[in-house]
Amino acid sequence: MTDKVVCSVCPRACSLSEGQRGFCHVRACRNGEIVSTTYGRNTGLAIDPIEKKPLYHFYPGSKVLSLGTAGCNLGCLFCQNSQLSTSQENELRSVAVSPLLIAQTAVAHDCISVAYTYNDPVVWYEYAADAAKACRELDVKNVAVTGGYVLPEARKILFENMDAANVDLKGIRPGFYQAFCHADVSVVLDTLKYLKNETNVWLEVTNLIIPSISGNGAATDKGNDSESDLQAWCDWVLENLGDAVPVHFSAFYPKHKIIDRPPTPLETLLHAWNIAQNAGLKYVYLGNVRAPQFEATYCPNCGKPVIVRDGYRIDALKLSVNPQGIKNACSFCGAEIDGRF
Repeated sequence: MTDKVVCSVCPRACSLSEGQRGFCHVRACRNGEIVSTTYGRNTGLAIDPIEKKPLYHFYPGSKVLSLGTAGCNLGCLFCQNSQLSTSQENELRSVAVSPLLIAQTAVAHDCISVAYTYNDPVVWYEYAADAAKACRELDVKNVAVTGGYVLPEARKILFENMDAANVDLKGIRPGFYQAFCHADVSVVLDTLKYLKNETNVWLEVTNLIIPSISGNGAATDKGNDSESDLQAWCDWVLENLGDAVPVHFSAFYPKHKIIDRPPTPLETLLHAWNIAQNAGLKYVYLGNVRAPQFEATYCPNCGKPVIVRDGYRIDALKLSVNPQGIKNACSFCGAEIDGRF
């Protein structure tokens, strides 16, 4: 009987024989050890606005160098990057880029940060962690865009040198997570609480809203767009992450294994926005739709727009230093705007 080795990165705990790959496609058993087959391999480098991550309260208007590899440890039926998440690295056009070269490239192109994104950096956390260390040495900041499905040991290493994170909390109902993502939502909730309570990482949260469809009552016919789902999602965020964490409600578009339902109606996104506002969340945004009014940052104190956005473009930034010396203060009333500016 062939000895097997258990991967300890995420709750799937894949038990792998020599040469076998895990659920994520890119962590494998080689010479009796679990290794990352994508270390140092990039499927693409791009310079993006930080708003694209999306991060709206982390150096707005700045440039970020984005990179990703291949594979994912979630099984989202609605994956927007399935060509990366479900592929092995040898099925993709990838190039070798060292952690130091990532940091140097960011500096050369005036990017104040590097984003580990496209596919989930959880499955290539060693590479992301080494790149983040190299970036820190060159005074470049680090951003993780992740589903947060990771165990504590790898989680600590991944986020040790991160300055910001956008975590996809794809729903709050365990049945939805299991049916649509093949995962346990409690693990993601634990990651969010860890980031909030045990790190200095600036945190923002995204919820891609999947429309429900009429059908035979099966679990996969129900999305995460019900009144109860949205209310529970907002209540959990408020209670566990606080009222100052920015939240992004994004529109779903048919892709990957879910092509049986239409894009998220704007009315559903607006309803989610209202629920979040009424719950007491200060900074609520809509994404994947053109709705400048709901992309702007409003001062929680006076209600005036302090950051005006149109898509990924910043049209106005009304922040100043108030008499107390706070640099990220509303130019209209002097109240502090939460974030890193």
